[in-house]
Amino acid sequence: MKRFDIIKWVLLLSAAFTYRKGYEMYGAGQGEACVGYSALCALLLLLFGKRVMKLHYLNMRLKKVDKLSGRAFEKYLRVQFKHLGYRVRLTDYSHDYGADLIVKKRGEKIVVQAKRYEKNVGIAAVQEAVGSVAYYDADRAMVVTNSNFTKSARNLAKQNEVELWGREEIQKKFRIRE
Repeated sequence: MKRFDIIKWVLLLSAAFTYRKGYEMYGAGQGEACVGYSALCALLLLLFGKRVMKLHYLNMRLKKVDKLSGRAFEKYLRVQFKHLGYRVRLTDYSHDYGADLIVKKRGEKIVVQAKRYEKNVGIAAVQEAVGSVAYYDADRAMVVTNSNFTKSARNLAKQNEVELWGREEIQKKFRIRE
């Protein structure tokens, strides 16, 4: 059994224990204690679950990253950028105005357009990133992908000072194994 599957089972069993213990306390007329105990266990499970997801994303191989959905890729990048020391905010899934993440470090605000693609990323992603700089009052823009970029996208990015992180860059920066 994989480590992540074991952790899921531990969470499930913990939740079942919490429910059972709370039910016993409720039946014994200890309603306040039941609520407090259940709330504490739920908080601990939530914190543990967040830690598990963080470790899951930090140890993910590139082949698994290639299979993520678009939103899951954005969450993956959030964890990776935080690990690099950035403060990170995900934008709304729809109406993001060309930026999926807003990252800050050393007083610099950067908008990030995330593209989890099977093919090379084209100029549209660079255009979206450029457009989002003014909207979010950012210092600069970046496009990050698990793939690579077309020549046109690289040319447009160079002209607009947009930083591009393709497959090789994220492998180096995030220390991802193939």
